[in-house]
Amino acid sequence: MTQHLEKQATFAGGCFWCMVSPFANIDGVLSVVSGFAGGQVQNPTYEQVCTGNTGHVEAVQITYDANQVDYKTLLNIFWQQIDPTDAGGSFYDRGQHYTSAIFYHDKQQQSLAEQSKQDLEASQRFAQPIVTAIKPYTNFYPAEEYHQHYHQKNPEHYQRYRIGSGRDTFILKVWNK
Repeated sequence: MTQHLEKQATFAGGCFWCMVSPFANIDGVLSVVSGFAGGQVQNPTYEQVCTGNTGHVEAVQITYDANQVDYKTLLNIFWQQIDPTDAGGSFYDRGQHYTSAIFYHDKQQQSLAEQSKQDLEASQRFAQPIVTAIKPYTNFYPAEEYHQHYHQKNPEHYQRYRIGSGRDTFILKVWNK
């Protein structure tokens, strides 16, 4: 039996509620945690992050078994959940704390993230430039428990939110999914 080779991936794609379920059922993904990445305040609350003054973005941190799923696969899933051309937020949610970013944990992740961004730009799938940031990982703080796996705890509200935000319509239009 092969040992787990645990690694982490950290992605910001707007509302973290909408970023959990796309990764949660992927073989090799061990956990997906909603939280806040990249800011200056230690252990921020949701309310603090929502002010836009902490420097954090809503993000998910994925722990995965690299022997079962590779980082490139996770990147492909990530790109298909966001509008990478939106510098002002994500879908319905506006503000810096809802912008998209890839936080790389090592040089290999950095290289793969940059290549995936270049490939997406070259595909000409989007008329506007890709503005999703690729940044070194600095920190991640889990959000409050009521935000964790929100899609399972509050499925009706979650579905209304996804539809109302325009995310699902966008994904269907751009990716035919």
